[in-house]
Amino acid sequence: MHVTVYQSLDELPPSCEQLFEEAGKASFFLTLEWYRNLAGQALPEDCRARIYVAHEGDDVLGILLMKFAAERGSLFACRKLEALSNYYSSLFMPLVASADCLQMIADEIAREHWDSVDLHPMAQDSPLFGRLEAAMKHSGMSVQPYYCFGNWYLKVDGRSYRDYSNALPSKLKNTLKRKDRQFSAMASRMEIITGIDGVDSAIAAYQKVYHSSWKIREPHPDFMPGLISLCAERGWLRLGLAYLDEEPIAAQLWIVKDGIAAIYKLAYDEKFSKLSAGSLLTAKLMEHVIDVDHVSEVDYLTGDDDYKKDWMSDRRERWGIIAYNRHTPRGVCMGALSRVSGYAKGVVWSRESATVRRNFG
Repeated sequence: MHVTVYQSLDELPPSCEQLFEEAGKASFFLTLEWYRNLAGQALPEDCRARIYVAHEGDDVLGILLMKFAAERGSLFACRKLEALSNYYSSLFMPLVASADCLQMIADEIAREHWDSVDLHPMAQDSPLFGRLEAAMKHSGMSVQPYYCFGNWYLKVDGRSYRDYSNALPSKLKNTLKRKDRQFSAMASRMEIITGIDGVDSAIAAYQKVYHSSWKIREPHPDFMPGLISLCAERGWLRLGLAYLDEEPIAAQLWIVKDGIAAIYKLAYDEKFSKLSAGSLLTAKLMEHVIDVDHVSEVDYLTGDDDYKKDWMSDRRERWGIIAYNRHTPRGVCMGALSRVSGYAKGVVWSRESATVRRNFG
C-alpha cells in the first residue's frame, strides 16, 4: 500500500472516481462534483489543495481531501493543514474502501511536518471518526475532538406527506393552514425547478430573494449559481420559489440525491415576512420530496435552530478533530496552548460558525 499526494482535483487519476461515487451515495458533500465547485468557486486565492490517495496497485483504498494556505515566507508562520471544506460544507469525511488506509495517510501527513491538522465537520457517529482520531494519535500527534454543530433530520419511514403532516406540532399545522388560505387568496404562486429548463431565470429569482433577505452577502458570489447549475444538470435540484404579483419573495434550495433530501439554503424577502411564505414553501417542498421523490431522509444540515425541531424527528452532531504534531516545535507549543485555553472546543469552530448560522437554515 502506498500514499500519493496530488496538488489538485484535476491531477487525480480516473481510478479515484469510483470511490467518489460510492461515498457520494451517503452525501452529495462527498461527491467529486461538490469538491470541484467548492475548489473552483469558494476558496481564497492563496489556498492550495493537497489530496492524499492511498492505493495498492491500481486499486484506490482511500482519499483524504485537504487544503493549506500557500507559504508567505515567514519563518514563524504555522504550517496548517485543513479539510477541503469551509462554511459552505455541512459534512466532510475521508473516502475509504478500507479503513486500514487511514493510518498510512496519517503517517504521511505527520512525516510532512505540518504543525496542525484540522478536519471538520465530520459525522461523530461514523466509525471513521474514531478510526481517524486513533490514526492521528498513532502517527505521533496530540489529538483533540471538538463540537461543530447539531444536525436535525427526518426519518421518513415510508410515510406519505399526509401522514407526516398530520403528525406535525399543532401550532405549526394551524399556522400552515391559516397562512395557506391567506397566500392562496392573493396573486401568488409557487414552483419547484428540478432540471435545466428555466434554471437561469430561477437562479436570478433566488439571488433577488437572497439579496432582499437578512443574510449577509455571499463571500464567493459564483459559488451558489455554480451549485444550482450543477444540481440541475445532475437531476439533484429542487429549487423552490414563492411569488407574489410575479415577484419572488421566498426561495429554498434543496438537493435530492440517493434517497436523501438536503435542505441547503433558505431565504425570504423581509418585507413579506408576515406571509410566512418560507414555511409554506418548506411544506410544498417537503410534500414533493416525500410523495414524488420518495426519499428516506430529509436533512436540515447545519445548526440547532429551534424551528427545525418542528419539522424533523432526530438530531445528531457534527464534530471536528484537530491534531498537533509533537514532532515540530510549533506543534508542541500549539498543543500545550490548546489544553490550557480550550482552543480546540472554542476558537477553531468559531472562525466560521457566525457565517454558518446566519447564512444557512
